[in-house]
Amino acid sequence: MSRNISGAATAIAVSEPVAAEPPREFAFSDADFRSLAQFAHEQAGIALADSKRNLVYSRLSRRLRALGLTSFRQYREHLAADPAELESFINAISTNLTKFFREAHHFDHFRTHVALPFTQSTHGAVGRRLRVWSAGCSTGEEPYTIAVVLKREIRDVDRHDVKILATDIDTDVVGKGIRGEYQANSIDEVPKTYREFFRPIDGKHENASVKVDEAVQKLVTFRRLNLMETWPFHGIFDAIFCRNVMIYFDAATKTTLVERLTQKIKPGGWLYIGHSESLIGAHPGLRLVGRTIYRREA
Repeated sequence: MSRNISGAATAIAVSEPVAAEPPREFAFSDADFRSLAQFAHEQAGIALADSKRNLVYSRLSRRLRALGLTSFRQYREHLAADPAELESFINAISTNLTKFFREAHHFDHFRTHVALPFTQSTHGAVGRRLRVWSAGCSTGEEPYTIAVVLKREIRDVDRHDVKILATDIDTDVVGKGIRGEYQANSIDEVPKTYREFFRPIDGKHENASVKVDEAVQKLVTFRRLNLMETWPFHGIFDAIFCRNVMIYFDAATKTTLVERLTQKIKPGGWLYIGHSESLIGAHPGLRLVGRTIYRREA
């Protein structure tokens, strides 16, 4: 017998047996997870906390099935022996969540501080240069949002040197971005003033799709790029969007990336980061000017 705080006798509760965790399809040890997490960090800067164990198991199990393997130890050996598997590994563990005009205040700012000033400064001249980088472009909604803003505000954009670079480490999402085709309901939150840049594709109900206008697609160049590696371009950008990418990095990786991004922004240019992100430490080259909006100091 035990007693409650009032002194009355109470019965001792009989503990319910803890349900055993269902057996996994593939053997997946602590060593497997630690090794794969270390590999993800070394190759892509992605930090996988212990809370991501089930996510890693679920997503990589598809690769084991495709390869005919029976354990994650075998998969680790395969990953070490076949460099081509790195691409599939990164594609599997990458998270891609995006939409058109996500965090709309960034595009309001981009319109008034990049697109409109560019138009106002041309004074009838042609061949003016404008460069924007969507770093971590996912399936393409972000760079195409940038493109439709530029296309609408710079009506003679074809007479200028305006280009958007869209990069992502995941080759699958880069391929979708290149195609420029999306479910029709994906443009539900696109302001009506920009709907003209999306063309319906034959289809009914849940199969209905839209395609980004060809003139908009021409503004965007998609490339596969690992932000942890050497960047194969030398120019600087008027604006860089690197949003909801750094949430997957540890503090040291994030700090290094921000320093590299800063060097790629022209003085007076802009850096847009995700709503749940913040810059750690001092970055003397950047000044916070709005909600998750930074300006490169001269």
